[in-house]
Amino acid sequence: MQTSIFLARLIGPVMLVVGLAVLINQREFRDLAQDFIASRALLFLSGLVMLPAGLAIILVHNIWAADGRTMVTIFGWSVTLTSAMRLLAPQFVAERGRTMLKRPRMPLFAGVFWTIAGLLFCIFGYR
Repeated sequence: MQTSIFLARLIGPVMLVVGLAVLINQREFRDLAQDFIASRALLFLSGLVMLPAGLAIILVHNIWAADGRTMVTIFGWSVTLTSAMRLLAPQFVAERGRTMLKRPRMPLFAGVFWTIAGLLFCIFGYR
């Protein structure tokens, strides 16, 4: 349980701040996201950096239980799979990104999702 709490305390505030930053700066986020998906080098580098992080979470915390620990495990698997996709299928990732950026409310949705997820991690980690 200590590992679960540590990871929730680490992930929660980061997700919360990112979510709030996106909500506060929606236009800038859209521009940043467009620049990001336009750069094959950034897509590759982000996959290369995040893949070990996701794998590290899975290796120390692959727990499927009916409580907050599953949230940490799902996060680890999600990071691992999306990072692998960035490395193995960058064209597909860029295409999906461009499709999502066509939706006017995408930054609002992303900001709300990251904020709520960050709050849930914080509640699990700090309560």
